[in-house]
Amino acid sequence: MRVLLTGGMGFIGSHTAVVLQEAGHEPVLYDNLSNADLGVAKRIAAITGKTPKFIEGDIRDEERLERALRDESIEAVIHFAGLKAVGESVVKPLEYYDNNLIGTIRLLEAMKKTGVRRLIFSSSSTVYGTPKRLPLHESDPTGEATNPYGRTKLQIEEILSDLCRAAPDWSAICLRYFNPIGAHPSGLIGEDPNGIPNNLLPYVARVANGRLPCLNVFGGDYETPDGTGVRDYIHVMDLARGHAAALPYAMSHTGWKAVNLGCGRGYSVLEVVKAFEKASGRKVPLKIGPRRAGDIAANWCDPTLAKELFGWEAKLGIDDMCRDAWRFEEKRAEELKAQSNQS
Repeated sequence: MRVLLTGGMGFIGSHTAVVLQEAGHEPVLYDNLSNADLGVAKRIAAITGKTPKFIEGDIRDEERLERALRDESIEAVIHFAGLKAVGESVVKPLEYYDNNLIGTIRLLEAMKKTGVRRLIFSSSSTVYGTPKRLPLHESDPTGEATNPYGRTKLQIEEILSDLCRAAPDWSAICLRYFNPIGAHPSGLIGEDPNGIPNNLLPYVARVANGRLPCLNVFGGDYETPDGTGVRDYIHVMDLARGHAAALPYAMSHTGWKAVNLGCGRGYSVLEVVKAFEKASGRKVPLKIGPRRAGDIAANWCDPTLAKELFGWEAKLGIDDMCRDAWRFEEKRAEELKAQSNQS
């Protein structure tokens, strides 16, 4: 199957491309490279033996999307592209609404014009807002997202739900991620954001490797066992397999569906740091500061529905996540050092 991956050069997109290629599909990666490395396609080729097709483009460029969908004979779209940092979204809300919302509408218009009616959307657990109970189920209320990033995810879910009601031949699967971390076990691809990382694990990894001086923990006074935020961390390879498992369902069913993808248990920031220190053999210096705007104390999910619908469940634990993330960080740091020496 030929599948367009918007944001396909990014963290989750690149790992999903690997899983799809290994399953015999042909992913086409569409990305504006705003937070991705052009070398990712070569690394995917080193893992799978085949270089995926790459198209440089922005999701707000409807004409380019149309050409990509038509020229590449795309049968389904997995929509990863979007700005994704909670704290940044509070500071730059207009950028998030412009990129995430307008970009998705342009994508849907291009799909409509080219007859592509199957979409898997990269949603988020942030759509639940502050949980009234844990674990979170798909039937729990949404609509109280605590930051602009989460609101864009929620609004896109609502757009897709409205679209599927209006056009019964569409299928839109909203995969509500919890907190993806880790890397491909080869160490060739992983989470490698430009600039200072917004997400926990790449920040921890760079501190452990001496590329950053100290981990800033946002909040140590939450009502959690150790005072730091608790999240349902999921290995990015498990998450990638979740997309591959959702694809046959999207092709054979119509309508809108939301599905949690998580491990079903929570780890605190300090627990993750401890696991990373064990995996790396390095101490991670940290300091606990004030809470970050838009954050909540804890969330984790009940992932039962994904198993019922897709036959999927997470297989890898926190030690696997930290081990693979550290392997990637070591390889990436070596690459950057070699590049610096050459220049």
